[in-house]
Amino acid sequence: MRRQVLFLISVLSVSPVLGQVSYSINEEMSVGSVVGRIAEDLGLDVERLKSRKARAFFGDSREYIELNKDRGVLLIKERIDRETFCGQTVPCAMHFQIILEKPVEFYRIIVEIVDINDNPPVFEKGDIKFKISESAVTGSKFDLEGAVDLDVGINGLQTYILKPTDNFALKLHNQADGSRNVEMILKQPLDREKSEHLSLVLTAVDGGEPQMSGTMQVLITVLDANDNAPVFTKSVYKATVAENSPKGTIVTTVSASDADHGSNGRITYSIRNTLDDVRHLFEVNEHTGEVRLIGNIDYEKSRNYQINVRASDDGGLTDTCKVIVDIIDVNDNYPLINVMSETNIISEDVKIQTVITIINIQDIDDGENGKVLCKITENIPFLLKSTENNFYSLVTDSELDRERASEYNITVTCSDEGVPSLSSSVTLTLHISDVNDNEPVYERSSYEAYIVENNTPGVSIFTVRATDADWNQNARVSYILEDSSVNGVPVSSYVSISADSGVIHAVRSFDYEQIKDFQFRVKAQDGGSPPLSSNVTVKMMIQDENDNPPQVLYPVQTGGSVVAEMVPRSADVGYLVTKVVAVDVDSGQNAWLSYKLQKATDRALFEVGSQNGEIRTIRQVSDKDAVKQRLSVIVEDNGQPSRSATVIVNVAVADSFPEVLSEFSDFPHDREYNDNLTFYLVLALAVVSFLFITCLVVIISVKIYRWRQSRILYHSNLPVIPYYPPRYSDTLGTTGTLQHVYNYEVCRTTDSRKSDCKFGRAGSQNVLIMDPSCSGTMQRMQSEKSILDEPDSPLEV
Repeated sequence: MRRQVLFLISVLSVSPVLGQVSYSINEEMSVGSVVGRIAEDLGLDVERLKSRKARAFFGDSREYIELNKDRGVLLIKERIDRETFCGQTVPCAMHFQIILEKPVEFYRIIVEIVDINDNPPVFEKGDIKFKISESAVTGSKFDLEGAVDLDVGINGLQTYILKPTDNFALKLHNQADGSRNVEMILKQPLDREKSEHLSLVLTAVDGGEPQMSGTMQVLITVLDANDNAPVFTKSVYKATVAENSPKGTIVTTVSASDADHGSNGRITYSIRNTLDDVRHLFEVNEHTGEVRLIGNIDYEKSRNYQINVRASDDGGLTDTCKVIVDIIDVNDNYPLINVMSETNIISEDVKIQTVITIINIQDIDDGENGKVLCKITENIPFLLKSTENNFYSLVTDSELDRERASEYNITVTCSDEGVPSLSSSVTLTLHISDVNDNEPVYERSSYEAYIVENNTPGVSIFTVRATDADWNQNARVSYILEDSSVNGVPVSSYVSISADSGVIHAVRSFDYEQIKDFQFRVKAQDGGSPPLSSNVTVKMMIQDENDNPPQVLYPVQTGGSVVAEMVPRSADVGYLVTKVVAVDVDSGQNAWLSYKLQKATDRALFEVGSQNGEIRTIRQVSDKDAVKQRLSVIVEDNGQPSRSATVIVNVAVADSFPEVLSEFSDFPHDREYNDNLTFYLVLALAVVSFLFITCLVVIISVKIYRWRQSRILYHSNLPVIPYYPPRYSDTLGTTGTLQHVYNYEVCRTTDSRKSDCKFGRAGSQNVLIMDPSCSGTMQRMQSEKSILDEPDSPLEV
């Protein structure tokens, strides 16, 4: 294979660099054959070729060649037939571009297709017939159909051979277009009487290796004399016609004359072109010589046509002329816009004047019809710069901000200068990729959250929310509880936060009476690299719940003693007996207390202040009123639901202490306490009895065992040495006793029926504390006070 490489680099006014590489290959090479080592010729290694996303750009042409980035070579993708690709055009070349990204660069590639001898000369017809008069003079010319060889150069048609050569010889005429006109020359007169029909073989031979040929039969019928051939008025006719002219348009009219008469002077016109598609575009009226348009002509395909017209009379004599038709260009092609770069995503932090893509504009019209001017959408941060050879660069004109515009639809409109002007447009969608340049922003500058005490651990309290103007991972916000402490305890022991949703949960159950509020900080951090964050303060307010009943501070409720308030019989209406004092550790309305008399021995004698808890008489005390008065006062708070406490107030209506003692001596004791005491005494008695019986059984068993041992020793001859366990003695044969001393302590309790009275000092002279089991007098109690003040002193028995 013959390969030639031409490498040329030219520096342009914009960042892409254009270079040119030329190769030469033979046609009909097998698929996969190497065209050229493009990576080596461009001075690039294979890895750079791959990393820069190299690709071949053919525009709207068929892709016969492909780029193998792994090997850095150009390969035959599809078998190339030079005759199909270029026809008779010499030289035959294929043009395409190699595009590189990051930065955007492109190179022009020219591949010349070299012809090989793969087509033999071919005649359009297998035979041609002539009617030649026997009177034809020596030297008469007969125009023969030429053969067509699609190959070019040395591989094309070279010569013709005519056999046999008894009557005729060949004469070749070189034409201005490079073709050859074949004529058969009569070198010896014909004799119809000797031979009416002649058969010759015309052979067309090319110059390739190996040599190829084609044949056509020349059949000659000898006629009587026809001594005048047709003659055209002009040897060359010229005409012009606009492209896209309708079918049937008359291009021109040719004319020939023949001096003969009759059938020998009747002229027939025909087109003898065999090389191109003239016969598919034009026709000639065989009688009038009018040349008409029968196909669609395109200036961009061919700018002129040459029509070979032949005039034949009935005697077989001919003459030829040429009709040259020039095609006039019409602005019938829209500009073709080719986007040569696949870049459709750019980062928002790219610099100004960065090349985004390269655009190639093609308009195959000619002159002003092919001049194109392009522009883009206004009011966008991009600029379209013209380079050369109808290439444009789309560059950034100002800074980009994805949060302001995440994508741009850039419309490129290209118009030619024809009349009327034709235009095309293409819309490029350019996505702006995000950069982490925005920190999370909270909806508020600070938050206040509320939760009712006695909550369930793990319950959600509040949600903080922050938004990030960035996108995707850069906008994914995570919430983090910052380290701090509340009353010396880490805040994480109080609350936790969901990293994804920002929901704040209670870690523990709160008690308003222990902590009323606290605050902490939450950090919102995005998922960018490096991450950005912002903080917000959350103040947690604990709301009170009515979870504590009122507590009575006065009067004090004792277990076995009776607290009594004295009211003299001379007390007037409104006399202040006592005051119930209670508190509630809750707050707000949960701590608002109200007092109410629930039960009373005589409800007509006393009343309780609903707000202050004061117990006062509501009438004059009389002698008929009982000395013992028992009041049940209920204290309620104002919570929902409300909680309450009950206090028993004993009131003694009397003027002296003895009267009070006599009346209060039969107050019932605390049955529950006495029942418990009895239970414990019975249990203690049972345990002692069990231990006593066990010890007794053990002692008796030991005595019997020792007695039996002594009997055995008495009958033996061995000396008897009695054994006595520790702390055991046997005196004069008496039974043993335990050398233990037992001390008994008598502990007196205030509630025991067998103990003496125990008095306490009252807060005022009207308050008595007494034991209902007392049967002694007040004086006796006072005299025995010294003994009662030492309840833990032991008594030995």
